[in-house]
Formats: sequence, structure tokens, C-alpha cells
Amino acid sequence: MPPASQSASPLPGLLLLLSATTGLVDAVSVLGLGKVFTANMTGNVVFLGFAAAQTPGFRVAPYLVALLTFFIGALIAGRVGQGLGKRPLRHWLTVAALIEAALLWIAAIVALNFHMPTLQPAAGLFAIISLTAIAMGFRNATIRQLKVPDLTTTVLTLTVTGIAADSSLAGGANPNLGRRIAAIVAIFAGAAAGALMVVHMGLALPLLVSGAIVLVGTLLCVRHPAAALPHGG
Repeated sequence: MPPASQSASPLPGLLLLLSATTGLVDAVSVLGLGKVFTANMTGNVVFLGFAAAQTPGFRVAPYLVALLTFFIGALIAGRVGQGLGKRPLRHWLTVAALIEAALLWIAAIVALNFHMPTLQPAAGLFAIISLTAIAMGFRNATIRQLKVPDLTTTVLTLTVTGIAADSSLAGGANPNLGRRIAAIVAIFAGAAAGALMVVHMGLALPLLVSGAIVLVGTLLCVRHPAAALPHGG
């Protein structure tokens, strides 16, 4: 989307909301599913290396399942984007939100019968990993196609790098500083809230809340007049 359209776009606000849900999902996966990420694949590759080296506390299977199902979610999103990318943005965003929210809510239902301390039943563990990883893979691929600067909703490495490298201390002009800081705060807040929910109320609630934020936030976003146009149109 051209910069001129960005200022009138509802997307930055929506993506900040989605960033908060990343913290919620990471709290579920890391705290409740045995040190596995379903929103951020870098951690899984590192953990998979630990598991391959037979480090205690790390198992190969959860990381492979997360990586594979994340890939599947991203693949599906690529196809959806190809099909809906030239239609009004609200159509694309609504379909994406419905898919993501449905996956998170199904995971919440599975989580009702999942015992965190023992990670049992195993079928429930891998179902929750798969459902949330597909949802996050789908989201990542969709956000990638939307191309909103500094708002990936799931990773912050480049965001933190950009704050430093583009700062006035480094001779830069601090572009998108507010957006970058807001993205960090959103994921931090989501992670903190998610941790409280997981520790005190289990996995179902943060997954339910994540799906609700995704769907309600998107439905509010698509009311914006700019959403009646194709993305970048």
C-alpha cells in the first residue's frame, strides 16, 4: 500500500491489536504446551537444535509439528490472498479473521480437557499446537501480503533493530517510532495478560480471548471506508 494510503488506512490499528494476541498465544504455547512457540518459528528452530542435541526438557516432535503446521497455515493464506487480494480489503480481512478465530476457538475447546502439568493427553497437546500454529502461519502470511511497515504482529527483532539503527543517535530520523514502540508494548501486554490467564485459569480462556480480539477487531476495522477498496487500490 502506498504511503499516502497508509495514513488513511485502518490496518495499523488492527495490526497492533493482533500483536497483543501474539503475546496471548505465546503464553499458551510456551507456558502451557511445553516450551514450544506456535506464533514465532525462530524459537522452534533453536529449540529443535537443543532437542537434536538431546538436551533434557526438549523433544523433537512438538517443534516439528509446530513448524510443519505453521507452514501449512502460511501456504493456505497465500492461496487465499491470491484469490481475494484484488477484491475489497474488507472481504479479505473478514475471511482471514474468521479462519483464524475459528482455529483459536477450536483449540480452546480442545484445551478444556488438556492437563498442563502432565501435557496430557498427547493428542490434545499436538492438536492445540497444530491449530494455533496453523492460525499463526495463516496470519503471518496474510500480514506479509498486506505489507504494513514495522507491524508484523509476531516478531520484534527487526522492530527493535529499526528503533536503534534509525534513531537520531545513529543519525537517523526515527521513522515510525511510535508504531514500533506500540508494537513492542502490545506484544508485552498480551504476553503478561496471557501468562496471568494461563497460570490462574488454564489455556482455554486466552485462546478464546485471542479469537474474540481477532474477529471483533477485524469487524471494526472493515467498517472503515478504505476497506471498501482493494488493498493498495
